[in-house]
Amino acid sequence: MTAALRPFLRHEAILFVLLVAALFVLAGQSDRFFTIANLLNQGRLMTEIGLVALAMTFVIVTGGIDLSVGSILGLCAILLGVFWQNLGLPLPLAMGLAVLVGGVAGLVNGLIITRFRVPPLIATLATLALYRGLAEGISQARSVRGYPDWFFVLGQGDLAGVPTQLWILGLLTLVAGVVLGMTAFGRATYAIGANETAARFSGVPVDRVKIAIYTASGLVAGLAAVIFVSRVSTTRSDMGTGVELDVITAVVLGGTSIFGGRGTIIGTAIGLVLIQALKNGLALAGVKGDGTIVVIGLVLILAILASNLFSREDG
Repeated sequence: MTAALRPFLRHEAILFVLLVAALFVLAGQSDRFFTIANLLNQGRLMTEIGLVALAMTFVIVTGGIDLSVGSILGLCAILLGVFWQNLGLPLPLAMGLAVLVGGVAGLVNGLIITRFRVPPLIATLATLALYRGLAEGISQARSVRGYPDWFFVLGQGDLAGVPTQLWILGLLTLVAGVVLGMTAFGRATYAIGANETAARFSGVPVDRVKIAIYTASGLVAGLAAVIFVSRVSTTRSDMGTGVELDVITAVVLGGTSIFGGRGTIIGTAIGLVLIQALKNGLALAGVKGDGTIVVIGLVLILAILASNLFSREDG
């Protein structure tokens, strides 16, 4: 494979071509797809998944996985309502504490994985059940409503015509991209995923990096919970159910290797947009939910096969 062609055969480039093709096809199926109102609304709907996917990119690049993010989101959403309504705390303080709880939950994941050497899959599968059980137990199937109007600006408002949460997602995407691609922390993250033993011998503080990444994953899930509650105007213990699967799909579709050592924030962003576009476009075209799942699965397989094929040829 010639050097001149390599940039065009990266996974992200292939995925971008798929995204453009999908947008053209979907636009032809419904005249409502490419309207400004629809596109901005889809951006609003994908924000929570997108935020969690940013942190999940770091997790998977290290060769790990975090299955508990959906449960952390649900727990933080419930605690936001409990802190505000049941304990009588000011809502801004309740919001901050809910995000902090997410960070603590992520820290617990990191400690279990690093201190007790429990594989990330097993550790976060266990805490998935633990955090979801706590959310169910605390909520007792009750929802919290009646939030003040200013709170809804975060999930339902807009700034300069763009949904508020999209500004947040854009800013954090930029920050995550810089950290992963241009800092020593990002290089340490890649080194751990490529060869953890070699990274340790090279002086990389492997455990500290992992703990920081899992803690950040929890914090971002907590932030996503606050935005989610603001968007839907209520809290329920089932919030976040299945989020981890959507997040992992977006990250893997974006080219992050499940074995670690490879992945980019831009790839995750393209994967996220492609999935949301398929969900919305196919729904507008009258395709049922199970058909959408099949199409997303096929696109995921196609993107991975194409990337692996060109990677082998390049090697």
